[in-house]
Amino acid sequence: MGQITVDQSHQVVATLVTNTTWEDIDFEGAGLQNLVIRNPKEAGRQFTAFLKNGGRIIVGEPGIIHIDRTAPFDPVKFLGQRWTIGEEDERSLELTQLDLSKVLLKHMLKKGESSIRGEEELRRLKSADYVRLDAKIFQTFWENQQLIPELWKERTDGNITFVFFDGTVLRGPSGDRCVLCLYWGVGRWNGDYCWLGHDWHVYHPSAVLASI
Repeated sequence: MGQITVDQSHQVVATLVTNTTWEDIDFEGAGLQNLVIRNPKEAGRQFTAFLKNGGRIIVGEPGIIHIDRTAPFDPVKFLGQRWTIGEEDERSLELTQLDLSKVLLKHMLKKGESSIRGEEELRRLKSADYVRLDAKIFQTFWENQQLIPELWKERTDGNITFVFFDGTVLRGPSGDRCVLCLYWGVGRWNGDYCWLGHDWHVYHPSAVLASI
Protein backbone atom coordinates (compact mmCIF):
# COMPACT_ATOMS: atom_id res chain seq x y z
CA MET A 1 0.00 0.00 0.00
CA GLY A 2 1.36 3.40 -0.98
CA GLN A 3 1.82 6.48 1.16
CA ILE A 4 -1.34 8.44 1.96
CA THR A 5 -1.56 11.74 0.08
CA VAL A 6 -2.26 15.14 1.62
CA ASP A 7 -5.72 15.19 0.01
CA GLN A 8 -6.48 11.74 1.42
CA SER A 9 -5.36 12.79 4.90
CA HIS A 10 -7.62 15.85 4.73
CA GLN A 11 -10.49 13.62 3.63
CA VAL A 12 -9.92 11.29 6.60
CA VAL A 13 -9.90 14.21 9.07
CA ALA A 14 -12.97 15.79 7.46
CA THR A 15 -14.85 12.48 7.70
CA LEU A 16 -13.95 12.14 11.39
CA VAL A 17 -15.02 15.73 12.09
CA THR A 18 -18.37 15.21 10.35
CA ASN A 19 -19.25 11.84 11.89
CA THR A 20 -17.92 12.17 15.44
CA THR A 21 -20.40 12.94 18.23
CA TRP A 22 -18.23 15.59 19.85
CA GLU A 23 -20.63 16.37 22.70
CA ASP A 24 -20.09 12.82 24.01
CA ILE A 25 -16.34 13.32 24.41
CA ASP A 26 -14.95 14.75 27.64
CA PHE A 27 -11.83 16.44 26.30
CA GLU A 28 -10.81 17.95 29.62
CA GLY A 29 -11.47 14.81 31.66
CA ALA A 30 -9.59 12.61 29.20
CA GLY A 31 -6.66 15.01 29.07
CA LEU A 32 -7.02 15.32 25.31
CA GLN A 33 -7.15 19.11 25.25
CA ASN A 34 -3.90 19.47 27.18
CA LEU A 35 -2.21 16.79 25.09
CA VAL A 36 -3.14 18.37 21.75
CA ILE A 37 -2.38 21.95 22.81
CA ARG A 38 0.76 21.38 24.88
CA ASN A 39 2.28 18.47 22.96
CA PRO A 40 0.80 18.29 19.45
CA LYS A 41 3.64 16.08 18.15
CA GLU A 42 2.92 13.43 20.80
CA ALA A 43 -0.80 13.65 20.03
CA GLY A 44 0.02 13.12 16.37
CA ARG A 45 2.20 10.10 17.18
CA GLN A 46 -0.56 8.53 19.27
CA PHE A 47 -3.15 9.12 16.53
CA THR A 48 -0.76 7.63 13.96
CA ALA A 49 -0.26 4.56 16.17
CA PHE A 50 -4.06 4.28 16.49
CA LEU A 51 -4.51 4.31 12.70
CA LYS A 52 -1.59 1.90 12.10
CA ASN A 53 -3.25 -0.50 14.54
CA GLY A 54 -6.32 -0.58 12.32
CA GLY A 55 -8.25 1.85 14.49
CA ARG A 56 -8.18 -0.55 17.44
CA ILE A 57 -7.52 0.72 20.96
CA ILE A 58 -4.83 -1.21 22.77
CA VAL A 59 -6.04 -2.32 26.19
CA GLY A 60 -3.11 -2.96 28.51
CA GLU A 61 0.32 -3.50 27.05
CA PRO A 62 0.69 -4.48 23.39
CA GLY A 63 1.82 -8.06 22.78
CA ILE A 64 3.31 -7.81 19.30
CA ILE A 65 4.72 -4.66 17.73
CA HIS A 66 5.58 -4.11 14.09
CA ILE A 67 9.01 -2.95 12.95
CA ASP A 68 9.06 -0.89 9.75
CA ARG A 69 12.09 -2.07 7.79
CA THR A 70 11.36 -0.03 4.67
CA ALA A 71 13.99 2.49 5.80
CA PRO A 72 17.05 1.44 7.85
CA PHE A 73 18.14 3.24 10.99
CA ASP A 74 20.00 6.43 10.02
CA PRO A 75 22.67 7.33 12.62
CA VAL A 76 23.37 10.70 10.98
CA LYS A 77 19.73 11.76 11.17
CA PHE A 78 19.40 10.47 14.72
CA LEU A 79 22.75 11.51 16.24
CA GLY A 80 24.52 13.86 13.85
CA GLN A 81 27.23 14.06 11.22
CA ARG A 82 30.03 11.47 11.05
CA TRP A 83 28.08 8.86 13.01
CA THR A 84 28.15 5.44 11.33
CA ILE A 85 27.03 1.87 11.90
CA GLY A 86 29.90 -0.40 12.87
CA GLU A 87 28.20 -3.81 13.07
CA GLU A 88 24.72 -5.28 13.46
CA ASP A 89 23.05 -8.51 14.49
CA GLU A 90 21.69 -9.75 11.16
CA ARG A 91 19.08 -11.93 12.89
CA SER A 92 17.56 -8.86 14.54
CA LEU A 93 17.51 -6.99 11.23
CA GLU A 94 15.25 -9.72 9.83
CA LEU A 95 12.57 -9.04 12.43
CA THR A 96 9.51 -7.21 11.09
CA GLN A 97 7.49 -7.86 14.23
CA LEU A 98 8.48 -8.36 17.83
CA ASP A 99 6.68 -10.41 20.46
CA LEU A 100 7.28 -8.43 23.64
CA SER A 101 6.56 -11.46 25.80
CA LYS A 102 9.74 -13.03 24.42
CA VAL A 103 12.03 -10.05 25.02
CA LEU A 104 14.53 -10.66 27.82
CA LEU A 105 16.55 -8.09 29.75
CA LYS A 106 19.93 -9.76 30.32
CA HIS A 107 23.15 -8.63 31.95
CA MET A 108 26.23 -10.76 31.47
CA LEU A 109 27.93 -10.27 34.83
CA LYS A 110 29.32 -13.40 36.40
CA LYS A 111 29.11 -14.25 40.09
CA GLY A 112 31.33 -11.93 42.08
CA GLU A 113 31.56 -9.27 39.35
CA SER A 114 30.21 -5.80 40.04
CA SER A 115 30.97 -4.49 36.55
CA ILE A 116 32.60 -5.34 33.22
CA ARG A 117 33.56 -3.27 30.22
CA GLY A 118 30.92 -2.79 27.54
CA GLU A 119 33.05 -4.60 24.96
CA GLU A 120 33.20 -7.66 27.25
CA GLU A 121 29.45 -7.47 27.80
CA LEU A 122 28.98 -7.50 24.03
CA ARG A 123 31.39 -10.43 23.61
CA ARG A 124 29.50 -12.47 26.20
CA LEU A 125 26.15 -11.69 24.59
CA LYS A 126 27.48 -12.97 21.28
CA SER A 127 28.94 -16.07 22.93
CA ALA A 128 25.56 -16.81 24.56
CA ASP A 129 23.98 -16.54 21.08
CA TYR A 130 21.29 -14.09 22.11
CA VAL A 131 19.56 -12.13 19.35
CA ARG A 132 20.54 -8.57 20.23
CA LEU A 133 17.78 -6.10 19.36
CA ASP A 134 18.97 -3.44 16.93
CA ALA A 135 18.75 0.34 16.59
CA LYS A 136 15.66 0.26 14.37
CA ILE A 137 13.78 -1.47 17.19
CA PHE A 138 15.11 1.20 19.55
CA GLN A 139 13.81 3.83 17.12
CA THR A 140 10.41 2.13 16.99
CA PHE A 141 10.14 2.32 20.77
CA TRP A 142 11.44 5.89 20.84
CA GLU A 143 8.88 7.10 18.31
CA ASN A 144 6.03 5.07 19.88
CA GLN A 145 6.75 5.27 23.58
CA GLN A 146 3.36 3.85 24.52
CA LEU A 147 4.75 0.51 23.29
CA ILE A 148 7.62 0.38 25.79
CA PRO A 149 6.93 -2.27 28.46
CA GLU A 150 6.04 -0.81 31.86
CA LEU A 151 8.46 -3.29 33.43
CA TRP A 152 11.37 -1.33 31.94
CA LYS A 153 10.55 1.59 34.21
CA GLU A 154 11.48 -0.40 37.30
CA ARG A 155 14.78 0.34 39.03
CA THR A 156 17.48 -2.28 39.51
CA ASP A 157 19.04 -2.36 42.98
CA GLY A 158 17.77 1.18 43.48
CA ASN A 159 19.39 2.45 40.25
CA ILE A 160 17.74 3.65 37.05
CA THR A 161 17.61 0.74 34.59
CA PHE A 162 19.27 1.47 31.24
CA VAL A 163 17.99 -0.91 28.55
CA PHE A 164 20.55 -1.36 25.77
CA PHE A 165 20.08 -2.30 22.12
CA ASP A 166 23.36 -4.04 21.32
CA GLY A 167 22.17 -5.37 17.96
CA THR A 168 23.59 -2.19 16.40
CA VAL A 169 27.05 -1.01 17.36
CA LEU A 170 27.59 2.61 16.34
CA ARG A 171 30.81 4.52 15.75
CA GLY A 172 31.01 8.11 16.87
CA PRO A 173 32.91 10.90 15.07
CA SER A 174 36.11 9.89 16.88
CA GLY A 175 35.71 6.23 15.93
CA ASP A 176 34.75 5.01 19.41
CA ARG A 177 32.07 2.32 19.61
CA CYS A 178 28.78 2.72 21.46
CA VAL A 179 25.24 1.34 21.71
CA LEU A 180 21.87 3.01 22.24
CA CYS A 181 19.71 2.74 25.34
CA LEU A 182 16.36 3.74 26.79
CA TYR A 183 15.71 4.65 30.40
CA TRP A 184 12.90 6.06 32.54
CA GLY A 185 13.90 9.15 34.47
CA VAL A 186 12.27 12.36 35.74
CA GLY A 187 8.85 11.00 34.78
CA ARG A 188 9.60 10.38 31.11
CA TRP A 189 11.43 8.12 28.69
CA ASN A 190 14.92 9.20 27.67
CA GLY A 191 17.21 8.01 24.90
CA ASP A 192 20.99 7.92 25.16
CA TYR A 193 24.09 5.99 24.16
CA CYS A 194 27.02 4.58 26.09
CA TRP A 195 30.59 3.95 24.95
CA LEU A 196 31.59 0.31 25.02
CA GLY A 197 34.82 1.33 26.73
CA HIS A 198 32.84 2.25 29.84
CA ASP A 199 31.74 -0.01 32.70
CA TRP A 200 28.52 -2.01 32.51
CA HIS A 201 26.67 -2.85 35.75
CA VAL A 202 23.69 -5.01 36.68
CA TYR A 203 21.40 -2.06 35.91
CA HIS A 204 22.67 -2.00 32.30
CA PRO A 205 20.78 -4.96 30.80
CA SER A 206 20.46 -5.69 27.09
CA ALA A 207 17.15 -6.26 25.30
CA VAL A 208 17.50 -9.64 23.61
CA LEU A 209 15.68 -12.69 22.33
CA ALA A 210 16.72 -16.25 22.93
CA SER A 211 18.55 -17.67 19.92
CA ILE A 212 16.24 -18.17 16.92
